[in-house]
Amino acid sequence: MNRSIALILAGGVGSRMKISTPKQFMVVDGQTVLQHTMRAFQQHQLVNAIYVVTPPQWQDYVCQQAHDAGIGKFVTCFAAGENSFLSARNGINALAEKEDGSTVVLIHDAVRPLVSQDIISRNIAVCLSRGNAITALPSQESYMVISRKADGNDREVVSTEYVPREQLLRAQTPHTFLLRDLSAMMRQAEKRGITYSQSIFTLANELGHVPLHTAEGEKINFKLTYPSDITIFQAILHEMQA
Repeated sequence: MNRSIALILAGGVGSRMKISTPKQFMVVDGQTVLQHTMRAFQQHQLVNAIYVVTPPQWQDYVCQQAHDAGIGKFVTCFAAGENSFLSARNGINALAEKEDGSTVVLIHDAVRPLVSQDIISRNIAVCLSRGNAITALPSQESYMVISRKADGNDREVVSTEYVPREQLLRAQTPHTFLLRDLSAMMRQAEKRGITYSQSIFTLANELGHVPLHTAEGEKINFKLTYPSDITIFQAILHEMQA
């Protein structure tokens, strides 16, 4: 049976939060955001291990956080890179030295702490049956395509096209692949000199590692990006605990 593991990316600096502490280490309802995220994978019966990618200066702190929260599946930290893609690459390359190529790897943003047990289950099931899984939701809006900036004003743009919402999906994480496929993608990216991609699923598209298969996401599996997101997260936690 395939082993399933979580690779949690916790290398961000949280600049849009306008705070000095990275947002994954913010305390919300008595636990850091990362602890909330790790607990979701800790609770899932099919997840065998948890690895965290984080800057070297935070690694001891993450280990202590895992211990304090009783995250028994936590194994170790890997060093983050200069951007999220390089962090993911570091984590994948390090996993290749520790795990079998048939291992199912769920790559997840640390700042999506409301990932549900159902999302994790769907990702593992889709990956095992189809070869990969990208958490996604149908778009509720149509999107305007920027044609040009108007009069040199960055805030004023002109659009002459749109993309119908029926053609769009909104990607979340986890992004789930077999480790051998992730390793192959990283080798291919290195040969092509790719040092940045928005995510593993965008990299897969760039490299032609398609088709990509979707695992149904959920609205509350949102990414904590702005201060208002923390308020929403707190409200949801309180509602879930009520």
